[in-house]
Amino acid sequence: MNFIKYLLVGMFFGIVLVKSEAVSWYRIFEMFKFQSFHMYGIIGSAVLLGILAVAFIKRTGLKSFEGQTINIAPKEKGFTRYLLGGSIFGLGWALAGACPGPMYILVGTGVFSMLIVIAAAILGTFVYGLVKDKLPH
Repeated sequence: MNFIKYLLVGMFFGIVLVKSEAVSWYRIFEMFKFQSFHMYGIIGSAVLLGILAVAFIKRTGLKSFEGQTINIAPKEKGFTRYLLGGSIFGLGWALAGACPGPMYILVGTGVFSMLIVIAAAILGTFVYGLVKDKLPH
């Protein structure tokens, strides 16, 4: 029962993404071919909201539900790793037709072939865990 709130938020998030067509393979295909602004608008809105939320948290010293001050650690500066990582992520997104969150939403809507994509994503995460010490960070 402690995790019911996370289940409810996840279900709400899934419904919003399905209704906004953010999990639609067609919309993702349009985005990667630069034929429509739909997905860029959704992603841009999320980025803008994230920037505003982080700025609000930093300015007000907002506290968590447990009463602790929320501290957001600064990220290491770098260009190459973000370019390479983003390219790999984007390539996987374009090939699979979904990024990690919507993969589960698509299974919930009956697209059971996404289970193969989820299994591949888990395998890729496992392989990364095995080789991460050998990679430049």
